[in-house]
Amino acid sequence: MAAVRAGDVEAVRASLDEGADPEAPGDDGLPVLCAAVAAFDSAVADVLVEGGADPDRVLPDGSTPLWRAVDGGSPAVFTAVLGDEPRLRLPEGTRERLLALARSWYETGTAEELRRRTGTSGPVRTVRLPDDPYEYHRIEQVELGGLVARTGHGGILTALEWAFRVLTPVDDLIARAADQPDEQHATWGEVLSVLLERSSFETWQAVVAHRHHPDPVHRRFVAEYLRVRGVLVYDSPYARREGDFLTAWAAEETDVDMLLKVLEAFAEYEHPGTEDIGLRYAGHPDVRVRRQVPELFCPWGASLTPPARDGLLALIRDPDARVRLLASRVAVHDDALLSPAVRALLALAEGPDAGLRGEAAALLASCPDHSPAVADALFALLDEDDRLTLLEAAYGLALRDDPRTAEAYRRIRHLDIGHPDDHRWSRVWDWQYDRERAVTE
Repeated sequence: MAAVRAGDVEAVRASLDEGADPEAPGDDGLPVLCAAVAAFDSAVADVLVEGGADPDRVLPDGSTPLWRAVDGGSPAVFTAVLGDEPRLRLPEGTRERLLALARSWYETGTAEELRRRTGTSGPVRTVRLPDDPYEYHRIEQVELGGLVARTGHGGILTALEWAFRVLTPVDDLIARAADQPDEQHATWGEVLSVLLERSSFETWQAVVAHRHHPDPVHRRFVAEYLRVRGVLVYDSPYARREGDFLTAWAAEETDVDMLLKVLEAFAEYEHPGTEDIGLRYAGHPDVRVRRQVPELFCPWGASLTPPARDGLLALIRDPDARVRLLASRVAVHDDALLSPAVRALLALAEGPDAGLRGEAAALLASCPDHSPAVADALFALLDEDDRLTLLEAAYGLALRDDPRTAEAYRRIRHLDIGHPDDHRWSRVWDWQYDRERAVTE
């Protein structure tokens, strides 16, 4: 119970491995899983359920841990507590009651439901938080009259319906996501997850039909859906169709914010139209658009074409430092552009922005240019305060078998940077070990 209260996942797992009862009661007499649910601790809840805690155990008030997870409004906690095969495990009446609970919260609204339950009409206290341990998604946590809930009931309802194989119309699912205009919201994650699992062409058509929806949030959802498909769906039967769709959209889009989303999605697809779109926007007046362009020139294993080289060369010389960095990241892999890209990176490595110096260090370290100028720049970066920059600089020196790697090793060996299996740290350590062994032999 102490480990659950502390949110110590590893201690909870160790306790279970040593034979602790996953149904052990807490100070309130309820199983410890309820404490994790109340604390919105999805990681601990997941370990407890995996270790044998019963999400369907009936509690003195007639609820269950799963009911409380739905009630709480956190999609991450709900997912952790849902358990295996809920459609087969739970009786039909229980499934209907869970759906009704999630639907009631969603339709009423979190703040209004808390007012109804507490009888309090005052303002609510709202704070925005990560909803999962990896901070992939964000959510609002609302408090009123001593009750606390999160705003993810639309996502929970969506996940419950899919778990029970209720095929909700696509338009309704997108509307739930659009209720939260921020695509980082946990409800977006649940809706996207379900739509990706519903992999029929009819589902795909229904989603992309929102490309011309009057609400820009719906259009943003389509772009995010296609981006995620490009990242996660391998060998998609719709990949060429999606690329064509995004090509046309990118060529027509006039709203800069929407264009950024479309270009971000487009970069995830191997499509012959990416270069043309990159060239179209390489000189765009908005720097945010130009920052999206270099990735469109990635040739997916093929050589850059002459027009693509010309476009990247212009971006390497762009007034914006980040554009120059992003263009150089692509250009260092092309023999014809290596020299101008390295010159741009050397300038960034000496520039005023510490973040850009670190990113330039990483690119210089692994690039094929082994000239003295690059080695000197990497050695100079050993004076940086950022530990990862130090590691990249040391790694680059070791790759070049530079004698100054010994000094780099001396500077980083006591720093808590990198994992022992990290390829960069391993390369520096191997370099030093080989030198020390050569001396002793």
